[in-house]
Amino acid sequence: IFIIFFLQVLLPNAPTMAKNPPHTHTHTHTHTHTNSINRKEIDGAKLVKNVAQNMEEIFRKKAEATRRLVEAAEEAHLQHEENPDLQYEYFNAVLINEVDEDGNSVELGGEFLLEPNDHFNNLSVNLSLSVVQVPTNMYNKDPDIVNGVYWSEALNKVFVDNFKRDPTLIWQYFGSAKGFFRQYPGVKWHPDEHGVIAFDCRNRKWYIQAATSPKDVVILVDVSGSMKGLRLTIARQTVASILDTLGDDDFFNIIAYNQEIHYVEPCLNGTLVQADSTNKDHFKEHLDKLFAKGIGLLGNALTEAFTILNEVGEDYQNSCSQAIMLITDGATQMYDDVFAKYNWPERKVRIFPYLIGRESAFADNLKWMACANKGYFSQISTLADVQENVMRYLHVMSRPKVIDHEHDTVWTEAYVDSAVSINNHNVLCLYNTLPFSEHYENEIRSHTVQCVSCVCVDVSTCQ
Repeated sequence: IFIIFFLQVLLPNAPTMAKNPPHTHTHTHTHTHTNSINRKEIDGAKLVKNVAQNMEEIFRKKAEATRRLVEAAEEAHLQHEENPDLQYEYFNAVLINEVDEDGNSVELGGEFLLEPNDHFNNLSVNLSLSVVQVPTNMYNKDPDIVNGVYWSEALNKVFVDNFKRDPTLIWQYFGSAKGFFRQYPGVKWHPDEHGVIAFDCRNRKWYIQAATSPKDVVILVDVSGSMKGLRLTIARQTVASILDTLGDDDFFNIIAYNQEIHYVEPCLNGTLVQADSTNKDHFKEHLDKLFAKGIGLLGNALTEAFTILNEVGEDYQNSCSQAIMLITDGATQMYDDVFAKYNWPERKVRIFPYLIGRESAFADNLKWMACANKGYFSQISTLADVQENVMRYLHVMSRPKVIDHEHDTVWTEAYVDSAVSINNHNVLCLYNTLPFSEHYENEIRSHTVQCVSCVCVDVSTCQ
């Protein structure tokens, strides 16, 4: 920012001579134009101080707007009593203004006033209300969704008030751990040619960075003979979904195992790589090269994973959370000797087993591994189960922040807004937790408390 600013302020006359060179004519008279240069001294320290003060004021306003959303969300959630039979009609971002064959509004649709607005690049928006988006793979009238949407309606007043206080605000978001996404101002969403909207707020960088601390993750994939066919397909999709939950602050590696250890990327044996988009895409391409054969020696794979994580922890002395994601169709042992050697009693590394398939013969061993190592057990029977089951580990990883009642402001890197494609935007996010009151003390003691949501506002770099 400073480099561009100083070029614009201090060098306005440099291009002038190039724009107006001496003009030479072919006839006998030559006219020479003299350029005048005005010199102006600028106090650099004062200039930088003014810029810093302006930036501080901009970021302060955005942080205040986000904190107001956090406080309102905590209060609304505290006052709400879960009702599994709750029936509530809300404005679904995809269904608003849609009608059936008889011309009647569809369920969860209804008439939703939209007007073009210059501030939002002439998109048709509603400045009085927000809309709710639910991922295509989720039931939009699931009781958890309906209850969350109901109590989060209280944010509409805060959205509107924030925009009145600071008209430079662009989009304001509320992303729930249940999967639904509330966006202000309200705008209609359009599915792709297949009728699908793949967007899931829990996979967005602002949500991931706000909900969890930086993570070191080793993913173990069982490629023994019993994983052939659909199980291996589900395993590949599970790995890809886990990668989608990792952000730039995280580091990872993927190990496939049968009777031998196979690094998915052989060039990166015994180390971790940053979970940026380039590395994640590279590893995803290698997942198709996994083939099932032989027998699975999980003990060797666990030993390799613990060795990597322990070495990383010693080298960098970081405070990152560490986890092993185990994707398998079963475990014949509990491998308590491995855990005793590498992870107990501190249990710094959490274990998240994903049991692939419908059979539950070896589920007890995997459940024990999760409980004994502060993790979480999930069973994935079909491809449709992958997304929701993978997301559950984020709830566990967020618990330290929740228990410590942290509300950390997280600033992501600049990105290009798809609605305002000519501008870059920074995103400001605040981490939002369950309200701490006597009502939640039992949940905290039993370690079942989890992150409720993250809220987020866009910050235009044009300011």
